[in-house]
Amino acid sequence: MARTPRTTILHHLVLTLCILSGQNTPSLASTAAIDEFLGCLSARVRSGGHDYEGLSYASVHLHKHNEPFAVLDLATLRAIHVDPARAEAWVESGATLGELYYAVGAASRLLGFPAGSCPTVGIGGHLSGGGFGSLARKYGLSADNVLDALVVDADGRLMNRSSMGEDLFWAIRGGGGESFGVVLSWKVRLVPVPETVTVFSIVRSRNQSAIELITKWQEMAPVSPQELYLRVLVLNQQANFQALFLGRCGDLHRLMQDRFPELGMTEQNCREVSWVQSTVFFGFSATSIPLVQLLNRSSNPRYYLKVKSDHVQEPIPRDVWESIWTAWLEKPEAALLMLDPYGGLMSSISPSETPFPHRQGNLYQLQYYSFWYENGTAAAEKRMSWVRGLHKEMEPYVSKNPRAVYVNYRDLDLGTNELDGDVTSYEKARVSWGDKYFKGNFKRLAAVKTMVDPHDFFRNEQSIPPLPAAKMIP
Repeated sequence: MARTPRTTILHHLVLTLCILSGQNTPSLASTAAIDEFLGCLSARVRSGGHDYEGLSYASVHLHKHNEPFAVLDLATLRAIHVDPARAEAWVESGATLGELYYAVGAASRLLGFPAGSCPTVGIGGHLSGGGFGSLARKYGLSADNVLDALVVDADGRLMNRSSMGEDLFWAIRGGGGESFGVVLSWKVRLVPVPETVTVFSIVRSRNQSAIELITKWQEMAPVSPQELYLRVLVLNQQANFQALFLGRCGDLHRLMQDRFPELGMTEQNCREVSWVQSTVFFGFSATSIPLVQLLNRSSNPRYYLKVKSDHVQEPIPRDVWESIWTAWLEKPEAALLMLDPYGGLMSSISPSETPFPHRQGNLYQLQYYSFWYENGTAAAEKRMSWVRGLHKEMEPYVSKNPRAVYVNYRDLDLGTNELDGDVTSYEKARVSWGDKYFKGNFKRLAAVKTMVDPHDFFRNEQSIPPLPAAKMIP
């Protein structure tokens, strides 16, 4: 088969991956697999497969036509090495958050790692997009705690932080997956946690002042001490207030009595656990589930899902919440709202420190979930109409210019890439989704893309495009 620049890139890339996986001399089967890939025009990288739009392994007819691509599945690259003495760990991209949490907890009760609540999420995609979780107010995002990485670029070169340079190292820590190369493993900073932390879950219905409590929560949660993470899940017309506190129950009770007495939290609501047990609480909504469940990689969702998200910068008035509850949350097709507080260290980090720009000025992050089990277009249209309609209704009360979105909550409603010649159009990507995900960081991401992947080999419906020649940054 004649080799084009793209197929030559893919050949070198997959050969490098074969060697890194222990095949110093790739087998005939590996070589045959590589040759099968050679007809593909681009590559996508999958670590956990949790992209909300499935872009690591599926296509929505990229660039208005069905472009073939190879999927590089990193699921078997899942080794984890924890060094508690140095408070560091190396973790491969195919490992899950649950596997990392389990390994850290086994090594020390005094160390943790700031990352998300779903234990089956893959490390590679999570860190590539930022990585928000229950320790973010205290220690920032996962990406804020990345110290080094091993990356294979489009030419098949294996690089660490020193050899890749600070521009690429900056881009992979929040610029979204599948744009710059294949990140094989990450060196992360582990953070100190108390031997005992406290969690609680308090559910309030509308008749138990849920709307008033959410209204007050908006003002309280983002300015509370960094040791407290208090989120709200609105489901089945009930508000569930879930907390992680880096301390003992008595101290948390006093804090809540001072800052949020309306919630009515008592010490009987508390559960004192280790930090790793708190990840079970947020992952499975219970602390009684064995820790070994963190190692279960089979999420196997049997439902359809659509998610949209926002950032809220001013408290939403009570009467608006009242209207939203009546008009939207009481509908039969209503699903889930998730409110995650910012503030704390998140407000102290520069918006350009990493590609993730949503820092100071944001009170909280708001997600709208719709999920359903029925097959067919009628059910899908009904559920999608609910989440899109609510999202539109909230427009006056969320961030503007742009209406900002976290890239790990990917939303193809924002727009998809189009080709300009044989590469993705920079301007169309910037206007439709780039500024919303990355604000002022988008142009720098495109400049890094131009340096490391000018032929746009790693691309999907919302991958970072190269800069056009006229916009090159000196």
